[in-house]
Amino acid sequence: MAITRSSSLKPVVGKAATKLEKARGLRTVGDLLDFLPRRYLDASKSGRLADFHPGQDAVLVATIVSAQTRPMRGRKGKMLTAVLQDADGQQASLVFFSAWGHEERLVPGAHGVFRGKMQTYGHTLQLAHPEYTLFSGGETDPVYRGGLIPLYPAVKGVTDMQLTQTMRLVLEQVELDDPVPHEVRRERKLLDLQTAYEHVHLPLQDADWGRGKRRLRYDEALVVQTVLAQRRAQARQEEATPRTAVSGGLLEAFDARLPFELTAGQREVGEQIAHDMAQGHPMHRLLQGEVGSGKTIVALRAMLAAIDAGGQAALLAPTEVLAQQHERSISAMLGELGQAGMLGGADNATRVALLTGSMSRAQREKVLLDVATGPVGIVVGTHALIQEHVMFADLGLVVVDEQHRFGVEQRDALRAKAARPPHVLVMTATPIPRTVAMTVFGDMDTSVLRELPRGRQPIASHVVPGSRPNWMTRTWERVAEEVRAGHQAYVVCPRIGDPMDASLEVGFEGEPPPDFEAYDEGEEPEAQRELTGVHQQLERLRSEPSLQGLRIEMLHGRMSADDKDAVMTAFGAGDIDVLVSTTVIEVGVDVPNATVMVVMDADRFGISQLHQLRGRVGRGDAAGLCLLVTETENPDTVERIEAVAATSDGFRLADLDLSLRREGDVLGAAQSGTRSQLRLLRLSHPSDVELIDFAREDATAIVEDDPELTGHPRLAQLVADRLSEEQAAFLERG
Repeated sequence: MAITRSSSLKPVVGKAATKLEKARGLRTVGDLLDFLPRRYLDASKSGRLADFHPGQDAVLVATIVSAQTRPMRGRKGKMLTAVLQDADGQQASLVFFSAWGHEERLVPGAHGVFRGKMQTYGHTLQLAHPEYTLFSGGETDPVYRGGLIPLYPAVKGVTDMQLTQTMRLVLEQVELDDPVPHEVRRERKLLDLQTAYEHVHLPLQDADWGRGKRRLRYDEALVVQTVLAQRRAQARQEEATPRTAVSGGLLEAFDARLPFELTAGQREVGEQIAHDMAQGHPMHRLLQGEVGSGKTIVALRAMLAAIDAGGQAALLAPTEVLAQQHERSISAMLGELGQAGMLGGADNATRVALLTGSMSRAQREKVLLDVATGPVGIVVGTHALIQEHVMFADLGLVVVDEQHRFGVEQRDALRAKAARPPHVLVMTATPIPRTVAMTVFGDMDTSVLRELPRGRQPIASHVVPGSRPNWMTRTWERVAEEVRAGHQAYVVCPRIGDPMDASLEVGFEGEPPPDFEAYDEGEEPEAQRELTGVHQQLERLRSEPSLQGLRIEMLHGRMSADDKDAVMTAFGAGDIDVLVSTTVIEVGVDVPNATVMVVMDADRFGISQLHQLRGRVGRGDAAGLCLLVTETENPDTVERIEAVAATSDGFRLADLDLSLRREGDVLGAAQSGTRSQLRLLRLSHPSDVELIDFAREDATAIVEDDPELTGHPRLAQLVADRLSEEQAAFLERG
């Protein structure tokens, strides 16, 4: 019987199968082949003792030069001590507190790979109870035919040599159907699958394993891109109502009353959206842009086109504060065009409504009736929009703000409220590296706004050492100067805190910021210091000498909706000088008179979040100032914060963010409690960027020719095998 990827391991490798399943969950031949080495040693030159320091895990090729046993004191059995020597002639001792099983093997002249934690005993380097694999003769055993030694993640009871022997046994028997068409392999210079696995597990030279892994990385990219290409094809098969603006309609009237000229980028993106919405299949477009690049204007013009065509538009926002801000700003921009049925409203006006979970029953029922019967053309809301009892007269366009905060099921729940699939515009103010966009948002067309509107003021950013009192004194003096010049300030804190509790509990509202833990490794001592809370900071600032007489208030997510709205309204009206807040003001909040922001414990935020936060200032006629306060002494963390201060280019910062963080964190997998489903691809690596490009082109061509992959059964099986429900959900978060 032929052995395939789906074959059980036990009949193929015998007793080792039990250990492999128990230690690593490897049950099939395919599981074993995908259990890849984490690194390789060259038996002739790798792993000198000088390469390792006490406390590190050492892996080296060495030779036993002496060994002896002696009885244990106070207990039965013998202890084995030995001396090993590396290729440089440097020596270290080995110690086993039970010689059983080692005494016959670790004899002078024994040569092999030794793995263990490097320690010191007196003035001597020592490895206690190391794992080891001995070569049976010559420089290397025939198991390692080229002298390269694959080192695998530890498997209890199975040595690296045994794993290599097992891999050889499997590869000699398995029959692998290649899912990648021959012509694609030839064009992309890819190994066939069998050869790729042989190169990875049984390399003869350094170049082998690199070529093998390149092929496996391509397969990973092809799976993702095939699924995305199928989604694009399926979307084109759906029927949607074309939505185009009409002469003399709302969009034309809105453009005529704009007090400024649209940027070239806004006009270009507007044309792309108008073209998409005029089609008979639904638009699926991602609109990303710099902080303050004018995405809301672009989205509003699309909504007005939908209304012109007889439909309605819904804007889904992640927080009540942001939903309220959108409703206010859209109403202000429309003026009489948004006052249908009201005194002073234009003849062709529409109506804007807000729908949130905290509204009173009477308020909610009034909005629901107006949305269902048609007077409301634009409804802005939170998750309350997707509840079952919300009905639309004719939903033509769905705008999703800050898509990364929603799951696909929420977006689909809103789409399902339309009689025919509506057009969908997804907005994000977090610039996305191209590889991430291709991998997560690859089923959407993408528009990018890089150009800032005319008059947009620069934002100067500086790092402030929070442990130096004179710097903090000057920080608050600077805030006071801005306020006395007629402006306003934000002070952002990483937690809500409690005036009655100064514990270290991180009182985040709802979920922690997405990248709160992204940089914690190696910062354990600093992570114990008390983080600044809104309540505590409010009291400190009210007693700060330089801020006396200023109106200082707070805002956070645990406040009631009415209280939050009252605070934001007062701040927008200039009745609050300094707003002490959590990251609830991170996205979309627009107060042009706010010119300065102080971010406390800036090291506790990621790059993209800091960039988003500072985008709240400098939105009016005066330049903005962002002061990033940190007490960290970790050089990597300081470098990260200084990078934010050094540039206002969000796309450069997004690329830097990707290079510093794990793919899982960037793509959202860490926040869901699962690992990144990209096992091999590294989205920041230039060669992998090329592979993703290739895979996207190839998948698009394959799916256009064969949408159901009926002529590519092996590729269809690869997608089914690799894209579990959990992995599909990972992709769906785009």
